[in-house]
Amino acid sequence: VPQHVWRINLDPPEEARQNLSFGAADRWWEQTDLTKLVLASNKLRGLSEDIGLLPALAVLDVHDNQLTSLPAALGQLENLQKLDVSHNKLTSVPEEVMRLSRLKSLLLHHNELSHLPDGFGQLVNLEELDLSNNHLADIPTSFALLTNLVRLNLACNQLRNLPADISAMESLRQLDCSKNYLETVPPKLATMASLEQLYLRRNKLRSLPEFPSCKLLKELHAGENQIEILNAENLKHLNSLSVLELRDNKIKSVPDEITLLQKLERLDLANNDISRLPYTLGTLPQLKFLALEGNPLRTIRRDLLQKGTQELLKYLRSKIQDDVSSPHAEPPVTAMTLPSQSRVNVHAITSLKLLEYSEKQAAVIPDEMFNAVGTNPVATVNFSRNQLREIPPRIVELKDSVCDVNLGFNKISSVSLELCMLHKLTHLDIRNNFLTSLPDEMEALTRLQIINLSFNRFKVFPGVLYRIVALETVLLSNNQVGSIDPLQLKGMEKLGTLDLQNNDLLQVPPELGNCESLRCVSAAG
Repeated sequence: VPQHVWRINLDPPEEARQNLSFGAADRWWEQTDLTKLVLASNKLRGLSEDIGLLPALAVLDVHDNQLTSLPAALGQLENLQKLDVSHNKLTSVPEEVMRLSRLKSLLLHHNELSHLPDGFGQLVNLEELDLSNNHLADIPTSFALLTNLVRLNLACNQLRNLPADISAMESLRQLDCSKNYLETVPPKLATMASLEQLYLRRNKLRSLPEFPSCKLLKELHAGENQIEILNAENLKHLNSLSVLELRDNKIKSVPDEITLLQKLERLDLANNDISRLPYTLGTLPQLKFLALEGNPLRTIRRDLLQKGTQELLKYLRSKIQDDVSSPHAEPPVTAMTLPSQSRVNVHAITSLKLLEYSEKQAAVIPDEMFNAVGTNPVATVNFSRNQLREIPPRIVELKDSVCDVNLGFNKISSVSLELCMLHKLTHLDIRNNFLTSLPDEMEALTRLQIINLSFNRFKVFPGVLYRIVALETVLLSNNQVGSIDPLQLKGMEKLGTLDLQNNDLLQVPPELGNCESLRCVSAAG
């Protein structure tokens, strides 16, 4: 930093030498001391102790430099209210900074801090503190004294736990602890009455805390954890909640009490293990966005999920009546139940147009399943999670109505000609099988829009797919695909999503840039 910047308050300006008339427009003699200094986005490796010559500074912004340390003289800037030293290479914060009692905003994100001074609690007027993207493994207990803090960002660190004292921050409205290693959240966190936004994404949480006092909490983001159970207790106090984001967890069911969240606008439950939903979810008055994809939902057809939130809510509402009138649509399995009756859900075939025989570890699909169909049109077939070594030949009997087939998680090593005759097929899920190739006869599936071939044994991109022009989504992750042909891919004019994660590609062909219909290409791993 040029020396005259530090001395700007002391040295008379240039014009003082030239213009001594009292009518001078700039009236340099009325100049006040410097209050704001912005040195951001330079290449500074250090700051001079001469910064102490600028005692009136209220704002100092040195973000995006190459600072490895801060001068002790910083502690003399007793009027400083905002200090931004983010995006530098600081490994520590000098104790002197703790003397800045008027500081309201301290931005330290994107540095290399692994510990913080214990005196942090002295910054009693602090309202905003951003420590994200550092290497912090713990937080000083003196944080409890920061009772005026409104926003605290601890995301992208190495925190394994949060001190319970953090709950003493009575003004805190926004707390971000995303991308850490938290396995639990201190129960006392739930007593923070001012909290409005809580971010806990990408940690290792197995459960959510109960929130008895968080009456103002508006947003709770806890996606990408390992949460298995969502209790009524977790939800029932959250009267103000408008956003609940729990995607990519292991939640198995949603409690009926979710309908207590009357202000809920966004609910994201994508990629969990939810098999059924409370139909009363459809009655939430403010709900505008509901994400459920990637769940093994038994009662909701996949094509319905893609029609958007309003259609989905309408469907759920329509089922409330059914739920009340026929609580036992499926016959209970008792000693008196005939084996055929327990296996075939005739109600599902007739009203849901669903033929399901999944999670039975079966080597073959029993004939009685197909016999039960009779003349009923079946739209959806789910034979997933069995031990099938081949596609059941009788599936061809459904060719005039079936549009969605799920054969995932079996031991199928080839696609049969019978499958290629299902000319109305739009969705085909054969993930987690033993496939190495697809037959050319699949070209007859002219309506196929989505195919999931993840976790198989393909070594090349199956050539027949290039010729199924209706395809919109091709999921081929976790195979051994070594190359793709971008020229043929360009002919797939409707292809919007191509997932090739975790394969053996050595390069991404530049011609892929000409496939203008593609909106999403995944090539990680």
